[in-house]
Amino acid sequence: MHRPTVKDLAEAANVSVATVNRVLAGTASVREATRKRIEIAASQIGFYGLGSIQARNTAARPKLKFGILLLQPHRHFYQAVATALHDAAARFTSAEISLEVEFLEDLSPQNTAQKAIALAQRCDAIALTSAVHPLVIQAVETIQASNKPVFALISQLSATGQVHYIGLDNWKVGRTSAWAMSKICKRAGKVGILLGNHRYRNQEMNEAGFRSYFREHAPDFALLEPIQTFEAGSVAEEMTERLLHDHPDLVGLYVSGGGISGVLAALSDPSRPPDLVVVGYDLMAQTKAGLLDGRLTFVISHPLAELAEKAISSMVRSVAAPSETTVFTSIVPFEIYTSENV
Repeated sequence: MHRPTVKDLAEAANVSVATVNRVLAGTASVREATRKRIEIAASQIGFYGLGSIQARNTAARPKLKFGILLLQPHRHFYQAVATALHDAAARFTSAEISLEVEFLEDLSPQNTAQKAIALAQRCDAIALTSAVHPLVIQAVETIQASNKPVFALISQLSATGQVHYIGLDNWKVGRTSAWAMSKICKRAGKVGILLGNHRYRNQEMNEAGFRSYFREHAPDFALLEPIQTFEAGSVAEEMTERLLHDHPDLVGLYVSGGGISGVLAALSDPSRPPDLVVVGYDLMAQTKAGLLDGRLTFVISHPLAELAEKAISSMVRSVAAPSETTVFTSIVPFEIYTSENV
């Protein structure tokens, strides 16, 4: 049986013999796409040096370190985000990526800014979830000035596109939530709104889209002023209890931010309105339980695997083109869950 030669491999991969020899020698000057094509061809023809080619290609991959700054470590959602990012980094084939993930227990803008700058000094690019504040924006600009890409993850930091963003179209999230609530509610009435903090741009856009839909298509509903939960479950529980007490005729509740565990605890009260329509945010064990037992009506959720994949690939591309003005923003489609599809 004919043993495939270097010449055979070159023909199969549609490259020169010299290019194959450079890959076998571990020369760094061969493009990643060409290396991969040669590796695939070697596998297809049974080339004896396949193992060496795979090893050389692995060694030739660029080594990148990315920093990720997320909110409180006790929140299941952000733990799930971190896991999805680690998985996406491990699957990425064009570069060897290591992640340094930090969780912010202290959400003050001063602490966020300090942590972001320190993380960027150790990494090739960073992504962070943060409220919009002048100190945070100043830190982002300082990092960008050092030619380090910065990505806003889940919540936008800039309305002008100057900070790359990976997340949902939150205007659509709000309008979709309002559309569903207006259709599901058995009658028009009062709707309560809970959000974590007005400075989180995603939550502000959620609320703005939510209000715009009701204003345009369901004006008979009365939307109450939003109440902040400060991203704390205990505060969210207290605020939900107060809403239910002060407005026994409440027909809907929109939770656009942190504190869903507290909301669910308050909704466990059997005296709550039986037909109350409640919209939550992101599918986790807690919200899944809320859907199944009826405390939640539906949940709008991030597709975490896709979100993480977009974040990692966009960060890699941004590092590869540091002088370009390209905006590496990716809007991912949101998922909708009810008791029937969890």
